[in-house]
Amino acid sequence: MTVSAEDLAGELKQLRRGRGIAAPQLADRAGPALRAVCGTTEDDENAAIRRRLTHCLSEWTRSLPDDLRTAVLAALGLHPEAVKPFYQDRVRWLAKRLDRDDRTARRRIDEGMDRLAEIAVTSTSESDEVEVSRPSRRWHTEELRVALALDQPIPEVFEFRRIVADADDITELDLALTLTDSVYRGEAIGADDLRVDVFHGGLLIGRAMESTDRVGLALRLPEPLGRHSKHEVAMRFRAEFRHPHFVCVPRHPVDLFDLHVRFAQPVPAEVVQLDRVFQGDASDEAARGSSLTPDASGEVHVQFRGLEPGFAYGVRWKEPERGSRGSAN
Repeated sequence: MTVSAEDLAGELKQLRRGRGIAAPQLADRAGPALRAVCGTTEDDENAAIRRRLTHCLSEWTRSLPDDLRTAVLAALGLHPEAVKPFYQDRVRWLAKRLDRDDRTARRRIDEGMDRLAEIAVTSTSESDEVEVSRPSRRWHTEELRVALALDQPIPEVFEFRRIVADADDITELDLALTLTDSVYRGEAIGADDLRVDVFHGGLLIGRAMESTDRVGLALRLPEPLGRHSKHEVAMRFRAEFRHPHFVCVPRHPVDLFDLHVRFAQPVPAEVVQLDRVFQGDASDEAARGSSLTPDASGEVHVQFRGLEPGFAYGVRWKEPERGSRGSAN
């Protein structure tokens, strides 16, 4: 069967409810994607399924950062200090362990399970039993230069990207932009809330909502790229970004991310550089970074090198009025 990281993450989030991995009727709780990546069959009994899932999930969590590994193990009831009958009890245990509130603990769990799902499908990608559906790993970004203008009637993002083909016959790029955080707004966005202009380098052939706040974009290249070929794309995004930070959360490795942010007057009371933070922490004031001071034009300029997929890099600011937020991927 075809297994996507998104489907698997959804099943993991269902499994964490109640007693988690210790659920009495685990055979009914383990979904088809989880069964596929762990190699269980419909004939397996609860004990065999529990043993196999415990082994696979425990092994895959070893590839996670320590805090996410603890979060996932606790949520599923696999952490020896968090074997509790209710999910909320395990969340409280994790919050105390991290010295954060319950909400932050839940974000850690969600992020950890999303990452775990990616690791799981990647680790089984060469199996004859599982066909993995995930964003292409056949190219990477050599240079991403972004100018964010917040002093416009509608905030604008100018993006100049140079990509390098890591395989032959690259015909399409999968990109995305996150516009808002429904935790704060209590509402979802639509794909039409993001206006996109391609100035050169390809043709926008599709857009789709990947979550309540993330718009996926498909860019068809003018001609197929061969291995080691380079290609440049220039785009503009316009949207009513709703929260005061802009971060790059790459799907593919990025060698260089260069970011200019031009603020409206008066400039923010505080601007902080975010370097390799978890995406869910970009809006969390407890996640600190280096302080930045806007220049006489109301601008800050930061650079990041060697960006790792899944982590956030950029700036966050604090101001009296509701600011703007977005994230390139």
